[in-house]
Amino acid sequence: MKRFILSTITLSVMAAFAHAAGHEGHDHNPAPALTSGIDTQYIDKSVRAQDDFFQHLNGEWLKNTEIPADKSSWGSFAKLRDDTLFHLRDLIQDLQKQKGLKGDEAKIAALYASYMDEAKLEKNGIKPLAGELSKIRGLKDKKGLPTLIAHLNKSGVPAPYGVGVSQDARNSTQYAAYMGQSGLGLPDRDYYLKKEDAKMADVLAKYELHVAKVLGMAGNKNGADMAKAIIGLETELAKAQWTRVENRDPVKRYNKMEIVKLAEIAPGYDWKAALGAVGIASKTDSVIVAQPSYMTEFAKLVESTPLETWKAYFEWQLLRDASPYLSKEFDQANFAFYGTVLTGVTEQQPRWKRGVGVVEGAIGEGLGKLYVAKYFPAERKARMEELVKNLLVAYKQSIDSIDWMGPETKKQAQEKLAKFTPKIGYPNKWRDYSKLQFNAGDLAGNLRRATEFAYNRNIDKLGKPIDKDEWGMTPQTINAYYRPTANEIVFPAAILQPPFFDMKADDAVNYGAIGAVIGHEISHGFDDSGSQYDGDGNLRDWWTAQDRAAFKVKADAMVKQYGSYEPVPGYPINGKLTLGENIADNSGLAIAYKAYKISLGGKPSPVIDGLTGEQRVFMGFGQVWRTKMRDQQAIVQVKTDPHSAGRFRANGTVVNQPAFYEAFGVKEGDKMYVKPEDRIIIW
Repeated sequence: MKRFILSTITLSVMAAFAHAAGHEGHDHNPAPALTSGIDTQYIDKSVRAQDDFFQHLNGEWLKNTEIPADKSSWGSFAKLRDDTLFHLRDLIQDLQKQKGLKGDEAKIAALYASYMDEAKLEKNGIKPLAGELSKIRGLKDKKGLPTLIAHLNKSGVPAPYGVGVSQDARNSTQYAAYMGQSGLGLPDRDYYLKKEDAKMADVLAKYELHVAKVLGMAGNKNGADMAKAIIGLETELAKAQWTRVENRDPVKRYNKMEIVKLAEIAPGYDWKAALGAVGIASKTDSVIVAQPSYMTEFAKLVESTPLETWKAYFEWQLLRDASPYLSKEFDQANFAFYGTVLTGVTEQQPRWKRGVGVVEGAIGEGLGKLYVAKYFPAERKARMEELVKNLLVAYKQSIDSIDWMGPETKKQAQEKLAKFTPKIGYPNKWRDYSKLQFNAGDLAGNLRRATEFAYNRNIDKLGKPIDKDEWGMTPQTINAYYRPTANEIVFPAAILQPPFFDMKADDAVNYGAIGAVIGHEISHGFDDSGSQYDGDGNLRDWWTAQDRAAFKVKADAMVKQYGSYEPVPGYPINGKLTLGENIADNSGLAIAYKAYKISLGGKPSPVIDGLTGEQRVFMGFGQVWRTKMRDQQAIVQVKTDPHSAGRFRANGTVVNQPAFYEAFGVKEGDKMYVKPEDRIIIW
């Protein structure tokens, strides 16, 4: 349900921090010399840092690295994810060698075995979907649509809207039901509506062919006609949907109303039956509607669209969702479109990697508990806790010193900062999977039970106290996030390793890598969206009008800056969509640099590999974003991802940092040079 509920804000990077001298533990033996942590072998000496920082730092890697055939992009994050998959596979395969397994370990082994049993999947063909297909094909009239959609919501099958539970954005001490738009088979509404764009039009045409092919494989003799009708319906849904930029506004997304009054914005649809069937109506009398105008148009489409088209649409959504877990014919057809056509990938990942992903999706914390026990030393968490404290101190000082925010807003900003809750490594309380059952010979059943377990667990939160120990990511995730309604910053275990956190490296690179990421996540609490929540996680305007206006001037300038970058010719970054992440990148690096300077205690930074500490902070940041991406995936990213492309996350951030100019001697005439009055400095 996270696709429409109050979004957690993620970054895809982290690392940690080596203490200053005198805080290195209790080993009295001489400590080994610390390395710079900079991959100097990848530096392109033919390009000056002052002209193209990203290319200078990563040029040799970019020149000599090919994106693996089974990847849409490759870089620091992708490699670490790949390395982690091998660790997870080893853990799973070790379990499979053991007898008498119980609890989560038995479930992990059974689920993985069911996915890897390709012979059984080939034998079953489409049989695992027989019951669900019968339910859809047997729909007699439109009165059955609300309960059918409720069933699909529970089963994880895409539908025109979804329902879920999260903290109430205006009363974070309790849970609330949310409802929002969904149901498109392509990544974004632009793929349906930007018909003047040749690339978008080509994808849409191939999507229609793909839909027809899969429907035919499922036994439909008029698959081509059904596909055309489905595309027509999805196009109408796309027209009604809010854009990703519109969905970034938490105030506009918050529309709480009584269930009985849903008929006023979307008449003719049985909302009582719809929300009763998903278990919402019996627990609450209200729901927060993310996009009211979409619900209005959806209700009109229910009335105007023939029942047979709706049935074809739902059949397709079922097949689309299930194809990766059926026989090879369906799996390969799904990859041919969603892998090759959409993202340019020419080769599927090995089945074992996909199998690990299935386990993570179904019983992720169960596997994460094993991962932490073997691969996450306690000292990493301890060092990370210290670094988070250091960054919070630097942020506190920065709030006091900024000149564009008045004392009243500063006071409340400090109050919010003091209430931040850091979560590092893994949960204090592991998720209870005791009610979830898996069978080594029943992949379809396992996936259905896992989806229903997760759905019911979410819905059951209504009326209960807030679970402050809950995590939105597993410990083995290479990522981090800020959750505004909980005012928490979360850093999973797996990201706390090289190149993001190097225990053998001098402090500077770790401040530039993990330090900037910690700063990034803290900054989300003060970006254009997160700043609308107070320290208790409530959606409340705590800024003075003057300060909000001053902030908007800076934000508008950042929208313009990033909107000038084009990862693919003709496809500029959407500066409004990426604004929150761009603010967090710029603010996070600025705060990390300040924290590094504080850590030096007035002493000069050490020079290692001919590089000063100040230079290594920025280089540590820049090498984190080392990445190559296929054009197809770059277009998907531009349309859907609130993060800018790696090259521009690096270059676009450092050009706003006065300390970058000092560290590298950037001056007027250099290509990286931006006039001081044009640099966008927030924190």
